[in-house]
Amino acid sequence: MDAMTTRPERRQFSIKLWPPSQNTRVMLVNRMTTNLSTPTIFTQKYGSLTKEEAEDNAKQIEEEAFKVANQHYEKEPDGDGGSAVQLYAKECSKLILEALKRGPTSKAIKDVLTTDVVQESVFDISKGPRAFIEAEEAEELLKPLKDPSNSYTKICFSNRSFGLGAARVAEPILVSIKDNLKEVDLSDFIAGRPEAEALEVMNMFSSALEGSVLKSLDLSDNALGEKGVRAFEALLKSQSCLEELYLMNDGISEDAARAVSELVPSTQKLKVLQFHNNMTGDEGALAISEVVKRAPLLEDFRCSSTRVGSEGGVALSEALEGCTHLKKLDLRDNMFGVEAGVALGKALSKHANLTEVYLSYLNLEYEGTIAIANALKDSAPLLEVLELAGNDITPAAAPVLAACLAEKQHLSKLNLSENELKDDGTIIIGKCLEGHAHLTELDMNTNGLRRAGARLLAQVVVGKPGFKLLNLNGNYISEDGIDDINDIFKKSPEMLGPLDENDPEGEDEDENGSDEDDDEDGDGDDELESKMKKLGVDED
Repeated sequence: MDAMTTRPERRQFSIKLWPPSQNTRVMLVNRMTTNLSTPTIFTQKYGSLTKEEAEDNAKQIEEEAFKVANQHYEKEPDGDGGSAVQLYAKECSKLILEALKRGPTSKAIKDVLTTDVVQESVFDISKGPRAFIEAEEAEELLKPLKDPSNSYTKICFSNRSFGLGAARVAEPILVSIKDNLKEVDLSDFIAGRPEAEALEVMNMFSSALEGSVLKSLDLSDNALGEKGVRAFEALLKSQSCLEELYLMNDGISEDAARAVSELVPSTQKLKVLQFHNNMTGDEGALAISEVVKRAPLLEDFRCSSTRVGSEGGVALSEALEGCTHLKKLDLRDNMFGVEAGVALGKALSKHANLTEVYLSYLNLEYEGTIAIANALKDSAPLLEVLELAGNDITPAAAPVLAACLAEKQHLSKLNLSENELKDDGTIIIGKCLEGHAHLTELDMNTNGLRRAGARLLAQVVVGKPGFKLLNLNGNYISEDGIDDINDIFKKSPEMLGPLDENDPEGEDEDENGSDEDDDEDGDGDDELESKMKKLGVDED
């Protein structure tokens, strides 16, 4: 061949290094937290930070370093972003050293030196039996609040039912201390009162506390309804710095939910919104979704047992897409269905900070389950708790679910109870959990399990350090299988939950009526091996 023959051109590949993915940023924060709080050559010289301080510093460091590097990349793009990555790492190192040189903030020291002050900052009358409170008792109970030298920043009036007389005593006292208050707990404080009296009491408390600058407000367990929500109009409308709002078990219908959306106009700082056990429904969920959209810093959202169906589920899911700081999500016991499950999967793909996800009893079925599993697989690297009970999950979804779980090495609690995984799906799930060193609880009750699946789960978890509980109740495990499991846990029986609802004579395993108990030799090893081969999984 002639030396001058032109060679075919190589295909050029371009790798984009900037910006880093959200998962990468979360993992970097996690690594810096460890570096700031554990012994190293630098912490030996300057001293390490507490875990809480280290995490706060790590987040600030990463955000500042990202901002600097991103500005550099936008002004001087270099194609792949390599120089931005180098600057990002350099800034992180510089800021870590500065944080260590500053040393611990005064917070940790203050917590030790001012323990008595911290204790005195909480005024709580909720202890003891639930009871009515009238004027005379209120005078005595609330006397410490009249002391001009008091330093109360939190009051808890829960578990005591205020009548009009007690409310009239409380009203001027609340007016006098409201400027110091940061947390107010008025949960369950009008129980058993006639509606007219309860509404008047709520109006009095609302007016007294209007204008306070609260971080936390708890109005749970008050059967508010729309009238009750509007009775707190003055207080709710005056809040611009709320970080936590609790409205659980308040009988909030769709009209009451609209009132909440209307009366809580400022949620820019809201981090916790708990809305459990209400009568919200789809229309109410649409209103609550508007509150969620206005809360970009939301970290903890609970909207469980609220009768929300597909339409409301889709609306809530879409609203959650913008809440990228979310750490804890609880939507249990609603009627989302497949469509809302798919929408939720789309939302969860953007949530890198999630550590707890509760999605039981949502009627997700196969399509909704795999949408969520696929989303979580590529996000939430620090996930610790996952609940997907009661969603009609079958063995067909097990491979996708297992692929997701395999990525969650921080997982400590997994609940897949009341599904239809049977042995085939359970073995796939069980095998993927073998390397999960942090797993402490696994619930697989009522899944149609037999001897093979149950025994594999027992073998997977029994040797894990710190493991606490395996629930296999409500399945179809043979008597020989029960003996196997008890033998596996003979050195740690407390780790095995009760098996009193297990049914050894349960449904046949397949349509031909074959049952594992027909194996007279009780040779479960052959059965387990054959199932694993069928699933393409080696027993070892």
